[in-house]
Amino acid sequence: MGKEEMVSIIVPVYKAAPYIAETIEMVRRQTYQNWELILVDDHSPDDSAKIIQNMIQETEPIRLIRKEQNEGAARARNTGIEQAKGRYIAFLDADDVWLPQKLERELIFMKDKQAAFVFTAYEFGDEKAQGTGKIVTVPERLTYRKALSRTVIFTTTVMFDMKQLTKEQIRMPEVESEDTATWWKVLRAGYTAYGLNEVLAIYRRPAGSLSSNKFMAMKRIWNLYRREEGLTVPVSAFCFCLWAIRATLRRI
Repeated sequence: MGKEEMVSIIVPVYKAAPYIAETIEMVRRQTYQNWELILVDDHSPDDSAKIIQNMIQETEPIRLIRKEQNEGAARARNTGIEQAKGRYIAFLDADDVWLPQKLERELIFMKDKQAAFVFTAYEFGDEKAQGTGKIVTVPERLTYRKALSRTVIFTTTVMFDMKQLTKEQIRMPEVESEDTATWWKVLRAGYTAYGLNEVLAIYRRPAGSLSSNKFMAMKRIWNLYRREEGLTVPVSAFCFCLWAIRATLRRI
């Protein structure tokens, strides 16, 4: 199999030293083996880059791109997008976990649906990425209008078919919640996201993270409605209320 079926996996790396070796091994263990791994070191102050360099073997399709200054997750992912050579692009955050069959199952699903944009169900994990039993199920299809009131698309589960999309379309804007803004941008262009309701990833969530971040999450989503999507206050308020209810139910 050549580039026609290759998946480019993009990982922004910042303060990822506790996880990055496991991340690389996790990709190596995928049942689908036609991939390239693009690790973008966002000028991380820890030993992330050194760990990566010590793990990479010359014959492996693993690349480390080192940035000269910290520019944030959006720019790091965009750098990876620019360098990607595969037909498919998948995102993975260094502290999250993929199950071994993630790529294989998602590709089968994507081809079956002839989709440009797919995502999967996932499970919340603790600080050690051990599943907690709290599973986020996903809808079969998600249009732009429906996506506005539910942030159910988890970055680490997303895959794009670059025969149907352009790199410009999936380039992430430099705003807070850049990933959600990107999904909305693609859906707003008329695409439909298809959800594979199968747990193929674990979202690492350290104890206490929800309470400290919930206010910021509310602020970010409101700003996306008003500034990025240009929605009116009444429409923003309606979407926000539905989003808040669903987000609460998803996390309790």
